[in-house]
Amino acid sequence: MNKVNISEKLNKINDYWNPRIAGELNGQQIRLVKIKGEFQYHKHDNEDEMFLVIKGSLKLDFKDKVVDVFEGEFIIVPKGVLHRPIADQE
Repeated sequence: MNKVNISEKLNKINDYWNPRIAGELNGQQIRLVKIKGEFQYHKHDNEDEMFLVIKGSLKLDFKDKVVDVFEGEFIIVPKGVLHRPIADQE
């Protein structure tokens, strides 16, 4: 069992939209990523996706609405739901 320091891991990431695996839990990967700008609309057929904002803010565009997620908040996008992450700043 090893602990993970999220800040240290994020400091090692120097690019955007390139998730790094920080751990695994019950067959699910815990990924860390820095984002800036817009990603394409997409969905996941087999798994839910969780977005936890450590620093900054995130917009999740669901075509029919946009949800703002701020520092210390998270959102879970159910499998099969079309979404597009957007971050104006890193």
